[in-house]
Amino acid sequence: QVQVAESGGGLVEPGGSLTISCAAGTYPINAMDWYRQAPGKPRELIAELSYDGSTDVVDSLKGRFTISRGNGKRTVYLQMTNLKPEDTAVYFCKFYRWGSEYWGQGTQVTVSS
Repeated sequence: QVQVAESGGGLVEPGGSLTISCAAGTYPINAMDWYRQAPGKPRELIAELSYDGSTDVVDSLKGRFTISRGNGKRTVYLQMTNLKPEDTAVYFCKFYRWGSEYWGQGTQVTVSS
């Protein structure tokens, strides 16, 4: 059983920064996506780490959000800067391994003064 876990969420003021992370137990992470779901809205894809190591962030968040992987390939990070109230959501990661997908439980990010 693959246990995927996000961490690092919390309350941050508008304009602030926050980095959240995701791990998949002891498995190395070769491909992973970040999603978020705001209240009353569908879950949306926001960032991708592909098998070839390339990364991408949706156009609307480029320049503010960055996805990266730790040197040991055990953790993937989502760095968020200049946060806005509309970034308030539960952030999820989705881990890919051998054709299967595994979701974490999510971490809450709240942007508010």
